[in-house]
Amino acid sequence: MSSPVGPVDATLVPRYAGEATFARLPRLSDVPDADAVVWGVPFDAGVSYRPGARFGPGHVRQSSRLLRPYNPALDVEPFAVRQVADAGDVGVNPFDLDAAVATVESSATALGGTRRRLVTIGGDHTIALPLLRVQHERHGPVAVLHFDAHLDTWDSYFGAAYTHGTPFRRAGEEGLLDTDHSVHVGIRGPLYSRLDLDESEQLGFTAVHARDFARTPLDDIINRVRTRLGDRPVYVSVDIDVLDPGFAPGTGTPEAGGLSSRELLEVLRGLAGLNVVGADVVEVAPAYDHAEITGIAAAHVIYELLSVLPREER
Repeated sequence: MSSPVGPVDATLVPRYAGEATFARLPRLSDVPDADAVVWGVPFDAGVSYRPGARFGPGHVRQSSRLLRPYNPALDVEPFAVRQVADAGDVGVNPFDLDAAVATVESSATALGGTRRRLVTIGGDHTIALPLLRVQHERHGPVAVLHFDAHLDTWDSYFGAAYTHGTPFRRAGEEGLLDTDHSVHVGIRGPLYSRLDLDESEQLGFTAVHARDFARTPLDDIINRVRTRLGDRPVYVSVDIDVLDPGFAPGTGTPEAGGLSSRELLEVLRGLAGLNVVGADVVEVAPAYDHAEITGIAAAHVIYELLSVLPREER
């Protein structure tokens, strides 16, 4: 089989020029096939506070221009060990939550096929539910590694069952989660009551709180996460507000006291060797960003996720 087609050569075309695909990778339509696909879901009708994440996919792509082919932290060339391509964005109904969720699910099913690993750029966190439905069809219940300031296990908001604060409640009710192997990382900030934590635990999530990073060695946190995930198929869902607003101001529901970019990237690198089957990076809202700080963080998160995907037999 032919070698993967990588990013545009920056010694031939300057990084600020050319088409803004993720990491300047080829379009899916320009390669025979792909092992991993980056695609965008520009949708934010499920947000409860500041809108704008519908513009996240384009912003993250623009912020990814400086990514390079070799990842020294993991000693891997993520675009050389597998074919990675950018599939562009899916058109999602911005006025109908039910229709939007259905479109994301059907699009992910068609795009993923039987073997492609999808890395999705949101968009708000509502999209995690249809993406998990697709993973469940392929793998059965999956271990969810959820990076977020918030639990996102609430029942409803203004009577709406599908919002960016409810995807993991719905996923639990639908049996999509491996309840012995799922974990939140980065939880912090005020809650409605202690019941929020209790209900999250009942859905099968343990939690590594943001405050734990101030008291626990990072390697111990990584080991704790890896032990919880075990050898199960792992789906990684990253709400960029897991980062402190100093590292990610461009998001809709910021909370003080979050992770640093370095801490998040190190935990993601700690997933190497696990069976990561897919991922999303959501809630980047460029209207609140400054100098692409949030977009750059999100682009590096995706880069690390692509770096830890299992190598494909080609």
